[in-house]
This record gives sequence, C-alpha cells and structure tokens, in this order.
Amino acid sequence: MVTHSQPAPAATQRHEPRRGLFIDGQMVDPGPRALMTIISPGTGATIAEVLEATAGDVDRAVASASDAFRARDWRGLSARTRARLVNKLADVMDAHLDELFELETLNNGRPIRETRAQLARVPDLFRYNAALAMARRDDVIPVEGEYLTYTRRLPVGVVANVTPFNHPLLIACRNLAPTFASGCTTVVKPSEYTPLTTLRLAEIFAAAGLPPGVFNVVTGGGAVTGRALSEHPGIRKLVLTGGTEAGRRAGAAAASNFARQTLELGGKTPVVVFDDYDLDQAVNYAAFGAFVGAGQTCVCAARHIVQRRLYDAFVEKLAAKARAIAIGDPFAPDTQMGPVISERQRQRVLDFVRIGREEGARLVAGGRVPPALAANGGFFIEPTVFADVAPHMRIFQEEVFGPFTVVTPFDTEDDAVRIANDSPYGLAAAIRTRDVARAHRVADRIDAGIVWINDHHRVDAASPWGGFKQSGIGREFGKEAFDAYFDVKAVMVNVGDQPFDWFDMAAAQPRLN
Repeated sequence: MVTHSQPAPAATQRHEPRRGLFIDGQMVDPGPRALMTIISPGTGATIAEVLEATAGDVDRAVASASDAFRARDWRGLSARTRARLVNKLADVMDAHLDELFELETLNNGRPIRETRAQLARVPDLFRYNAALAMARRDDVIPVEGEYLTYTRRLPVGVVANVTPFNHPLLIACRNLAPTFASGCTTVVKPSEYTPLTTLRLAEIFAAAGLPPGVFNVVTGGGAVTGRALSEHPGIRKLVLTGGTEAGRRAGAAAASNFARQTLELGGKTPVVVFDDYDLDQAVNYAAFGAFVGAGQTCVCAARHIVQRRLYDAFVEKLAAKARAIAIGDPFAPDTQMGPVISERQRQRVLDFVRIGREEGARLVAGGRVPPALAANGGFFIEPTVFADVAPHMRIFQEEVFGPFTVVTPFDTEDDAVRIANDSPYGLAAAIRTRDVARAHRVADRIDAGIVWINDHHRVDAASPWGGFKQSGIGREFGKEAFDAYFDVKAVMVNVGDQPFDWFDMAAAQPRLN
C-alpha cells in the first residue's frame, strides 16, 4: 500500500544547507573545503552539505572538550547547579521539538508519526539523569582498624559519542544526558547519513547556556573521522552504537588508550510465540517489532519462533499485515513505513531476499521495491516476510537491518529456547505467552540483555539497555549507565594516634597492609 506525497513542512526548508563542525560553542565555517552530501532517503534529493572532519579537526574538538572539562565554569559547578542546567536543557529541547521532529524525518526518512512518538520522550532522559546527579551519594566503608574510609566519584573526562543513522537524536541524547549530568564533556560523531539534528541540537544547547566545549560535534565517515576520534588519546570513554564489526574496530582503537567503553552493537532479536497467546495480538506485535523504523533497529523483531499449532495461521496473518502497511512519503500523515536510509541499504535487503530464496525459504510477503515508488528517487522497499526458515540459514543468522523478518516453527519450550539462543547476538528478545511461570522461566533461559514479555521495543530512562555476546558491552539508560561516567577514588584516613615505625625491629609485629 502506497501513500501520497506531501510537501515538507516549512521548518525543514529553513535549515542551513552548508554546515561546518560545531567546536568550542560555535559552528565552524566550512569555507572552501570539500563537503559531504546529505541525502533525504524519502526523495533521494540533496538536502545539505557538511564537512568531513579530518584528524586535525578531531584534535581541535577533543582539545576543546578537554579544556572545558577542566574549566571552573563547568567542573566547578555543584551537583545541584549542574542538575538545574541539565533540567533547563530538557525544557529547551521540549520547546524546539517541532523543528527537531521535522528535521529528523527529513534527514532519516522515518514517518513523522514515528519521529514524534520517539523524540517526545527524549527530554526526559535529561530530567532523569539530572535527578540521579542530585541523588548521588558517595560511600563510607567500614574497614578493619582505626580508619575512616570513603569514596569519591569523579567524572571520567572527555567522552567520544559515535551515533548511528536510525535514531540520531535518541541515541545521541541517551549519552549526552549522563555526560552532562556527571560533569563530563563530549565530542559527538553522528552518522555521516544523519548529522543534521545533532548539529542543530548543539546550537540550541549552546544558546541555552551550555558552556563552550562541553558539547562538540564532528561530522564525517567512520574510516577517517570515526577512527580519529576512537583512537584519540584524549578521550577517556567511548560510547558507540553501530554494527558489531564497527564496534570491534573502534573498541580496539579506544582500548589502546585504556578508555572505558559502552558498545551497543548488532542484534538478531528472537520473538518466541507460544500457542496460548492471542494470535491477532501476536501478529500486531510482530509487525510493529519488525517494521517500525523500516526495520532499521538493533532490536528489530527479526526471528519469529512460533509454536507449531499457531504457526500456519501466524504466517498467513503476518503476511497479510505486512502487505497492508502504508509505505510512502515520510511527511504524509497516513504513511506507516518510510524508506531505508540509502540505496546501499536497500540493496542489502534485496540481496537477502535473493539469499532466502536460494536457501529454500518461502517468501510470503514483500521482497521488492514498491512499483508505484520505483521512480520517485527514495529508497523504499516492501515489508518482507519469509516462512519455513531453518536456523542454519543465513537469513536466520545474519542481521539485515531493514524491513525483513523470518518465521520458524517449534514444538517444545526447550526447542524454542535452543532456537532462540542459536545466534552470535544477544541484545534483545521477546516472549508471547499468557503462562506467567513460563514467561519468567523462558526469560531467564534466553541469552539477551533485554527481554520483553508480551511487548516489544519499549524503553525507559530508568531501565538498563545493552546486550550479551557480540551485541556489545556496558549499559545505556538507568543508574547503570550514569555510574559508568565516573572514576571511583578511595580515601583512607588514619584516625588513630598509635606510633608507627616499620623498621623498629623490637616493636610488636605491625600490620604490613
């Protein structure tokens, strides 16, 4: 089903078409330097040009962040003053959401309905972390002897934040919020496909009073800009969301300088559907999990593992649901799914359609460019469903990152768990059942950092997010994420007045440590 085209809102046509970097509180004039072209995936048209940051640009951005980290007007803020500033940033972001909704939809192609629903919750990430900053307490530790021992948590320093194209502002802000609330500073490298809202947010926050150098943005690809940032000796923490191979390379580079890391990487989410669950509800969740964001999420419902009694009806209804999804202009109010990010990504999905057919799976929906949109210039592809997929097949094992899902039958609970865990990934999983005991039992047995029971793709600022196995290390969101922006210093004070001389051989045997 194809939707009709709508003119882009005026706000999306007012953004600056030539953008530099954002360093030390201001936009860098691109001057005569060569620029990267930014394409709107809904039309294939050029919407902006931005600089590709060199290693020298990254040096300047990291130096700015380092200076800001040490500056009294940032490091000297009390926890309460810092929390008030972070709350102010949330309020300012709220005031600019209409502009940010539209610019993000223009830049990454998600339907405006999706973008609004997602970004409306982002300001609360700042409020939650501001509250953590207010509530933070250091520990006093009972130890043997006459000692007062306590800890102090100190912000780690400069954080490199490498973000993907699928959720540009959400993923940037889930790191920006604890960065600012903890007292760290940052250099953000947004995806080369979707830098526009991150650049705009840096301007908005600077105007709201965030000190220069606390939030810097360097644009460019992974091979030059991303590498220069990840391996820079001035960063003390790397936060990256992206593919597993990109995370492996960036993580190795950061590890050479002993920078701590939080990496959210690839996924191939299993969804286990038991036969006691409502069929229509299971299909509705399946379509949502698989096709929201055009399937370009690390927690895409990529593998539906369905109990055999429900299997045939599930396949039939999911195929019909996929065929009915309205595809088209992201700004049209009736559009339900937009394009993928690029022609390269669309071709990857089409390649996996071919692979699935060659492997003997049954294509029951999609698998092609919508004929009515083939000539519009955008990167559209139909929601795609394969059935009768065996766990050894590539379409079951490999991340596609598009509107592409597979369905596999199972017989027993043990079969379901074995099939679900047959993956190098372990980011997220979902379970559909009305049996409460089974839901908790299976959740414990599945190898994933996030498990949804009778839901999908839900996040909360307080709930930790991250994966097992090749899906990464560390956690975003929650207290777990906030705590990872600090180094812990232990202070031990001798409060006794006993004489001490280790080298007095006649004295009673003292304690060495």
